[in-house]
Order: sequence, then C-alpha cells, then structure tokens
Amino acid sequence: MSNLSEKQITELQTHLEGAVIGCAERGLYQSSKWVAELLNSLPKFHEDSDSDTDPDEPSDAPEATRSRPPQDRRETLLQSKEYHKYLLAKSFFDCREYDRCTAVFLPNTKPRVPTVETESTPKKRVSTKGKDKATALPSPQEPQIEDTRLPKLSQKALFFAIYSKYLAGEKRKDEESEMILGPADGGVTVNKELTSLIALLGNWLQERETQKLNGGGWLEYLYGILLAKNKSEDLARRWFLKSVHIYPYNWGVWQELSNLVDGEEELAAILEQLPRNLMTIMFIIYTNQELGQYGEQIHTALDQVETYFPHSAFLKSQRALLFYHAKQYEESCSIFSSILQTDPYRLDSLDNYSNVLHVSNKRPLLAFLAQLAAQTDKFRPETCCIIGNYYSRNSEHEKAVMYFRRALTLDRNFISAWTLMGQEYVEMKNTHAALESYRRAIDVNRKDYRAWHGLGITYELLDMYSYALFYHQRAAALRPFDPKTWQGVANCFARVGKTQNAIRAYKRALIAGSYYVEGSTAGSFGEDGGPVLAGGVLDPESLYALATLYEKTGNMRECAAYMELVLAQEEGPGGPLDGDDDDLGGLLNNSQLNNSQLSATAGNAPNMSAGGQAAGGQGVGVTATTSRARMWLARWEFINQNYQRANELANELCQDGVEVEDAKALIRDIRSRVESERLQSSERQRG
Repeated sequence: MSNLSEKQITELQTHLEGAVIGCAERGLYQSSKWVAELLNSLPKFHEDSDSDTDPDEPSDAPEATRSRPPQDRRETLLQSKEYHKYLLAKSFFDCREYDRCTAVFLPNTKPRVPTVETESTPKKRVSTKGKDKATALPSPQEPQIEDTRLPKLSQKALFFAIYSKYLAGEKRKDEESEMILGPADGGVTVNKELTSLIALLGNWLQERETQKLNGGGWLEYLYGILLAKNKSEDLARRWFLKSVHIYPYNWGVWQELSNLVDGEEELAAILEQLPRNLMTIMFIIYTNQELGQYGEQIHTALDQVETYFPHSAFLKSQRALLFYHAKQYEESCSIFSSILQTDPYRLDSLDNYSNVLHVSNKRPLLAFLAQLAAQTDKFRPETCCIIGNYYSRNSEHEKAVMYFRRALTLDRNFISAWTLMGQEYVEMKNTHAALESYRRAIDVNRKDYRAWHGLGITYELLDMYSYALFYHQRAAALRPFDPKTWQGVANCFARVGKTQNAIRAYKRALIAGSYYVEGSTAGSFGEDGGPVLAGGVLDPESLYALATLYEKTGNMRECAAYMELVLAQEEGPGGPLDGDDDDLGGLLNNSQLNNSQLSATAGNAPNMSAGGQAAGGQGVGVTATTSRARMWLARWEFINQNYQRANELANELCQDGVEVEDAKALIRDIRSRVESERLQSSERQRG
C-alpha cells in the first residue's frame, strides 16, 4: 500500500477533524483525543507548498461537506434553537454535574423534592396510624426517567442528556461500592439508571428505524454501551456494528466492539460484517493485540497503516505491545523509549512499558519512568500502576498494593491494576484477596489470560487442583502458544492423577515455547524462565517433570531419555528436540527417544539453536534440577550395571558440590559392586 496523495490526505483530514469536534461536543474526550493525535500524525503537504491560497480562506470542498454525518434541515434547526441550552448543559458536564446536565434537556428526570410548608400553606393531616412515622415523611426519590415520551430534541442534545444520566448512574454506583474489594464492591452494586435509559433510547431508535432514519451513529453507539453494561452483549454487538457503518470515525465504538470479541473465531465473524475502510484496519490491529496475537500478518497490517500515519504514537505503542506479547522485550523497550522521547508527557500505555521494564529487571529505567509519570500527573491510573510496579520490583509488596488500589479508586475498570494487584496478593500469601482481584480483572476483560492464569496459580497454592485446572485451561485457550499456560495445565493434570494428559500438556508446553524467538528471558506472567529459555535452551523443570511422569507410568526408557535431555541443557541447546518446529512436534508426539539418539545429538548442543541455526547460546549451567537428573541417571546406570558411566556422573555431583553425601554413597556402592563382580569372576576362572 503506497502513501496517500495530497488530495486523499486532505479528505482524510476532513473526516478526522469532524470526528474530533463531534466526539468533544458529546463529551467523548478520550475518543476525541485519540482522533486528534491521529490527525496530527498525518504528513502535512501544505507546509511546504508554494500555493498562493490563504490558509484562513474557506476552501470549496464539497467532498468534505458530504463526508460529515448526514444532518437534515430539521436537525440543524433544532440544534440552533437549543444552542444556549447546549452551552449550559456542556458547562455542567465539564464540571461533572451530570444530573444537572441531563435535567437541562430532560426535565422529567428531576427528583421529586418535598416543599417547605409555611403558615399560609394549608396543612393536610397525614394519617400515620399503624405505620412507622418515618415512612410518612416525604423524601426525595431517586431520579428516574419514568416518562418515555421525549420533547423535541436534536440528536446531539439527546445523546448528551442520556450519556450524562448514564455517567451519573456510574458515579453513584462507584460511590455505593465504597472501598476496593469491600463487601459492596463488584456485582453487588449496579447502575440503577440503565433500565430506564435503555427503554427511553430503545423506543426512540425503534421509531427512527420504522421511519428508515438513524441516530447519526452516535445514538446507536450509546445504546450499545447501555446494552453491554446490562449484559446484553449480542444485542450490543449488533448496535455497535450499525454505528460503525453509519459513522466509522468514532474510536470509542471500535473499542467497545473489541471488548466484546473473545477470540479469533468471533473476530473473523465480525470482520465479515464491517465496512472496508481505514478504521477497520485499525480495529483489526487493536483487537488482535488485545487477544495477544503477534503474528507476521499483524505486523504487516501495522506497516500498511503506518504509511498513512507515520508519526502516530498509538500505532507505535501497538507495535511495542505486539513485541511484548512475543516476549521480545528489548524491541518493545526500544519503541516505548522512542515514544517517551517524542512525547514525554504522554502517559497512555506507559503502564505496559512499566510491565516490560519489570519483567526485564531494568530497575533504574523503571525508577526513572515512575518519577517522570509522578511529575506529570500523580492522579492517573497509569502513574499509580507504574509506581506500583516499581515497588513490586523492589519486593515492597504492601506499597505496591497501595498504589494499585489507588489506581482502581481512580478507575475501577483499569484492567492492569486488577491483575497486578492479584499478583502482589499472591506474593503476600493473601490468597482470598488474590482470587477476588483476578475475578474482578476477568469481569472487566474476559480476554486477559493473565487473570485466568493467576486464578490457576492461586488455586494451586490452596491445593485445589481441579479448580486450578479449569482456569489454566481457559488461559491456555486464550494463549495456546504460551508455554507457561500449558505448564500450569500439565502440573494440575499430574496432581489429579491424569498422567497421560499431563505428559501431553508438558510436551505442548515445549512445542509452544519453540515459537518464541531467541532472547526471551522471562515468563509470560512476569516470572523468570520458561519452558524455552534464552538461546533455545529447553526448560529443565519441564523436562524433569516429563521424566518423572514416565517413571510413574513404568516407562523407564523414556524417563532416562528425558533425564539425559535435562543434562544436555547445562551446556546449551541440543538434543533431539532441537531443530525446526515440525521435527520438534514429531519427536514429542512420537516420544520414542533412546539414549543413543540423545548422545548422538547432544554432542552438537553448544553449536545449534532451537531453530536449527548456529548459535552461541549458553546453557543453564548446574542447577538443582539438573543435579537431581544427574543423580537419577547415576542410579539408573548403576542398576543397569553400567558402572563406569554411573561413577562419572556421581563424581560430577561431588565436583559440583550438590548431593555430595548421596553421590559418595553411590560411589562406594559402585566400588563394592565392581570389587564383588571382580572376585566372582576370578573365582569362576579358578574353578
């Protein structure tokens, strides 16, 4: 896809300018900011142009006029009549007086307030016989929209009124929820305005639909939000799709639609119903990134869009997140650093940058980022998460939890804070709070595999492996190429006695790990290590677990083969599991490995990487796991009367200083057995 011509850029600018104004006029400030940033990332030809046209002179652009949302004469007349009311309502909205904003256009939403009786006011006697006196006193009622008949309003005024009422309900819901993870937090409290607002706007849209009219895309979007909040997701998805067909430049509707996509199959089904334009490509990139997809096709689509917007910080951050999902932390850090240098006051997505720095163990950079964010805005959820990550990296878990809770006080739907707080509670052994945090993260975003994986880890700590298995399987379904998720599945299968399933899951973890490129040094959930380590080294823990499972089934040859593989990881990549992905999958599925195959390929281990290419990657060295494998192999060789190999392995244990007493005892047994067999042999010769 080539770069746009000047005419096409001018047309696109007109679309984006209208979107910035339209979103801002309706209080959709985040969408307005997103479009404005995109608008300013377009290449500007007119700066270097020699045209004599005055830039302040209005241009005759009929295409720009036609690109605006359709507004009939009646709509324009209504907006002009209610302009002063709109200014008043907008001032109330900006001051966060949402109920007052709604009451400007919808007076029937005002609560009934009792009047104060004076001496001249005739008093009516109220009988309180048989009733509590407190119930007889008049009190203001909760403001509700009881009359679904609307005054003559423009679409913009109706959007503003209903959106303000919705925000007022959300504000009251947060106030009633009180403290984070408190007894009233979560699904206990609801937005009490939803039912009446859905009925009001639904009737209005139904009448317009019968007249073959629409709400300009904005009211369809708002109706979808109300339905999604009311858990009517299928219906909400339909209205979001209508909205993007009518007016595609509202980024908020694309984000809401993305939140309703739970997997690749759903995304493929939705793509068939979307318009073919630039915003659809943006949606594809954003949704795939949210689903944790990082394939070459996504990078190609991102390259195409960057030809339109070469300076877009949003697109750069999406690429950085794609590298983050692929565990290419150095590339992700480099992109985030360039964004920070270009716009040091931009806090969007910097919480993800702090996650990258956290798992990369770059504490000085994380400290600098926390200081910079705090100086920019202390009361942004992103800032609180960055500071929380800094304290987490320093193992100050109580302070980290305090900042994550502060982030959630500012925005209860901030998904990163819920997940990270759950991780901190796990470190503090507060499993109940960790479970609640992860569940709230799933309520906000069902696609967050880290929350599912965290629930599995927490239930493992409670020895509730059947529950843990369910959550690990959900995480593995969301991230099938993440080795850590399959490692959790395998461990739970082993704990519940399903050995063959555990073996298959561990092999799947090793295959999944082969999809990650070299240089990956941290697990998917922030842990160090993983089923495939840097330089293509296989995880000794997974290999050792596989070996012990084969030992449990009585397949000692397979057990010995995998124990040999554990030892091969000390020196570097090697063994029959190395090579291309097809070879890896075939060997693991076949699982018929013998010692001759292992020894033949292990000799080339330092020279070959997981991709079959020459590499200088180092192994894991001597670890507790490799030492246990060496001890097991020494005993195995002793049982099979291969005393020379057994003696070599035991001597290596003594040199490494690991399990020295057991190794020395085995050496004594070997010497005794060799001496005994020598004596028996000599006696036979004499006889």
